[in-house]
Amino acid sequence: AQVVESGGGLVQTGGSLRLSCTASGLTFNQYTMAWFRQGPGKEREFVASHVHKDGSTYYADSVKGRFTISRDIAKNTVYLQMNNLGLGDTAVYYCNAMSDCDTFWGRGTQVAVSS
Repeated sequence: AQVVESGGGLVQTGGSLRLSCTASGLTFNQYTMAWFRQGPGKEREFVASHVHKDGSTYYADSVKGRFTISRDIAKNTVYLQMNNLGLGDTAVYYCNAMSDCDTFWGRGTQVAVSS
């Protein structure tokens, strides 16, 4: 099984990006999907999650109101819509799929925000 991110890139402050994470080899609707990020010189941190059991979503305080996580079951894909990006959002963004039994990480996609 694997998860693969895409959609990163370079954007100016105030701009938007949509990240995608497509899962394969696993039963998508049995996994909570989440996004994490790791900025330059920082620890990896939680960004957002979408719980498979009830569709609940959770966000880090730093992204609330700006980022939206969503899931397309038909496409085995989870999205992270990022609006009003700031310099502090520059990071490698990682997708995570987690069930009661296992967890999978993607290799990450780079997001760079410039002024």
